[in-house]
Amino acid sequence: MDMKTIKKHKIAVIIAATGIIAIAVAAACINTRTTKVKKTPATQAPQPQQAESTFLTESTLTSEGENPTEAAASYVPQKNYDSKLSVPTYVTRIDGTWFIVDCYHNRVIYSDSLETPLNEWYIMSSDATRPHTIASDGNVYMIDDTDNHRVLIYEKIDGKFIHTQSFYDIGTRPHYTIYDEDTDTFYVWSSMTGELFCFKTDHSTNRVHLTDKKQIESLNGIYVRSFSIIDGDIYIVSGVSNQGAEATVFCCDLQTMEIKKTYAVPDELAGMVQITKIQDYYYISTSTDKDGNQNVATIVRTKSLDKLVSGDYEDIYSTYFIGGGTPYYMSQVDDTFFLTEHRLIDHSIWSFKVKNNKITDVEPVF
Repeated sequence: MDMKTIKKHKIAVIIAATGIIAIAVAAACINTRTTKVKKTPATQAPQPQQAESTFLTESTLTSEGENPTEAAASYVPQKNYDSKLSVPTYVTRIDGTWFIVDCYHNRVIYSDSLETPLNEWYIMSSDATRPHTIASDGNVYMIDDTDNHRVLIYEKIDGKFIHTQSFYDIGTRPHYTIYDEDTDTFYVWSSMTGELFCFKTDHSTNRVHLTDKKQIESLNGIYVRSFSIIDGDIYIVSGVSNQGAEATVFCCDLQTMEIKKTYAVPDELAGMVQITKIQDYYYISTSTDKDGNQNVATIVRTKSLDKLVSGDYEDIYSTYFIGGGTPYYMSQVDDTFFLTEHRLIDHSIWSFKVKNNKITDVEPVF
């Protein structure tokens, strides 16, 4: 091979080698960019989100709940067949309709007006045994079915209330139900186990889910009739205990049920029913004293729960109401409060207002 040929051969080898190196470098760059692309979430195609389990239990559909529209088409609402109430426990108005929980008649009745005679009201529910309260989130209506340890869910379809869903094994004798708009949650209290059951509605389907269950262990076995959400905390009044536990007002964190503060209660108020805050006062209805004597049932109010045990409270039952009965739950509709009570013949519901901490406009309703 002559020198000229050798030179040409070397040049070709160099060019080929350079091309190989260039290709290798380019491939490495491509691989590097590809790797970076894979690691950059912003350039990835959207991935389907993994569904998270946000509830403990889903409601059980009733036969009517399988096809509510069909059920409503064949359902004829029945009028109430009693002209008197038997231990009513709760009064409220939801979406322009009035409801009374007629506990010992095992039904919830409704009407467009409080002026309507009781035997002209309609029966919303007769599926519950000893119900105590009703609440709604605007989509569904929840009733505690106390003696069957259930919660019943109704939906209003074509102007008719249809029992579409149920929950079973809700503690022991679920006794008090409210809907809290701030947390978009139904809270149901199990009166004998110290448990608070939390429910939410899927607003796209109206299906209700049990989302949480909390408990105050020290209240297990003590008859506790109700609770109230006041300033973001939950207040619980303990009743008379067969275990000898002292009657107490508990202030707890609503989310965790951690006890933030306790307030001692005198023996004469031991059988508490409910606590509620109206303006500057805490109102407490009580059915018995520590010995279970129902003749001392009353309503008291105080500006400071710390002063209850020393007797620094105002007894308002006999002053503003007849007295002599057993006051039970209080509820509010607009600027009017309602009090249910029992043991008074032919009288079981009062209405009243509070203006500048003064009780006014006290009237018998039924």
